[in-house]
Amino acid sequence: METLTEDRPANDDAWLADRFEECRPRLRMVAYSMLGSRVEADDAVQEAWLRLSRSDDAAINDLSAWLTTVVGRICLSMLRTRRNRREEYPGTWLPQPIVQPEELGDPEQHALAADSIGLALLIVLETLNPAERLAFVLHDVFGLPFDEVADVVGRSPAAARQLASRARRRVRQAPQPDADLVRQRRVADAFLTAARDGDFEALLEVLDPNVTVHADRGPHSRVPEQPVSGAEAVARFVLANAGRFLSLLKPVIVNGAAGSLVGDPAHPLGVIGFTIANNRILRIDIIADPAKLRGQT
Repeated sequence: METLTEDRPANDDAWLADRFEECRPRLRMVAYSMLGSRVEADDAVQEAWLRLSRSDDAAINDLSAWLTTVVGRICLSMLRTRRNRREEYPGTWLPQPIVQPEELGDPEQHALAADSIGLALLIVLETLNPAERLAFVLHDVFGLPFDEVADVVGRSPAAARQLASRARRRVRQAPQPDADLVRQRRVADAFLTAARDGDFEALLEVLDPNVTVHADRGPHSRVPEQPVSGAEAVARFVLANAGRFLSLLKPVIVNGAAGSLVGDPAHPLGVIGFTIANNRILRIDIIADPAKLRGQT
């Protein structure tokens, strides 16, 4: 347990900043799981630091728990505000992706890929109300006990348990992606090969009958794309639209799953995430909002 009373030099702000930096990676992942945006997650974590720097930190016994509570409350407030703006968003809103090279170079990168919360789960979490989402993320994803979750959401432990239970049912009702990254890549490569070859039947082989394509071009898109549903409609959509991008695709890991990056990694034109289950593609998410593509590499 991280405490602020053990071995702390008197009036040492640098010491406190160092302890905060140790907590920052976990806090960012909590905030990202709540918000689906790396930029907003960083804002929430920075706000937590400002609140810590203004607080009576001598009264804090468990820094990690205190900061998790503060970040959770900040995210809860941000989600409630954002829900009003989301009603005016053109087309489909998709999370800001976490993109990594397919060839992970060290154990830390492997761990980050394994711990990344998937696009499929983030999209399901978007259907929950803010309190349900926070209770599920804190308990089911990060393992906080319900008495601590209750303190964050401002409910009783029993009520917090009910919030997480309702969220869990929604998550379980959604398709569960394959966990094997090698198998995912094999399916994604078969899909891309069929698209390059213009092979309609081969595309149908790797598409789930209920597959959907969603595209997020950002809040300033003049012509937001509507989702495309059904294997045949998606196959026709791919053959009609993908030709000019296929030569620009590079395999990457998107939120821990097989994906593709479009264009120059330093200035990508888009990121494609695949949700794959039972060796078929269930969903294709195309993120082309310029604001969500900054700083991907």
